[in-house]
Amino acid sequence: MEDATGNPARPLYDEPLAIERVAAAAEAAHGLSFPFILTARAHNFMYANPRLDDTIRRLQAFERAGADVLFAPGLPDLAAVRAVCDAVSKPVNFMVGIKGKSFSVGELASAGVRRISLATSRYRAAMTGLLAALGEVRDHGQFGFVDRSVTTAELNELMWI
Repeated sequence: MEDATGNPARPLYDEPLAIERVAAAAEAAHGLSFPFILTARAHNFMYANPRLDDTIRRLQAFERAGADVLFAPGLPDLAAVRAVCDAVSKPVNFMVGIKGKSFSVGELASAGVRRISLATSRYRAAMTGLLAALGEVRDHGQFGFVDRSVTTAELNELMWI
């Protein structure tokens, strides 16, 4: 559940409405006949309100409203990640994929992160390889990328085929 509106003029829902939305989503999610994890997101650092105190306040309110996991994309550094983790009791998610914020699993775990999501980073990594291969053919007329590529057997093993 996001607190971002999608409206550049008012990028975040007012806090009371954001909390109400999380509470409604939590009630629906926890009433399902199957397990469902509700992640509540405070988008302050992504959308023009890069204040850690406000981010933490929102996440604490989302936790009280019933969110199972808390998430603040775009936190500026590990100190901010640690501050968020220390301020809440629910698991905190960290999203890998923002340049300059590529912390290690160990660093994130030490900061208190309990869940790591990859967002579009896997896709972008694959596209980086594709663009490099295409550039090798276009610029050098070479196909060396084939010798560096994963084999079909390795892919099958990865997919348990």
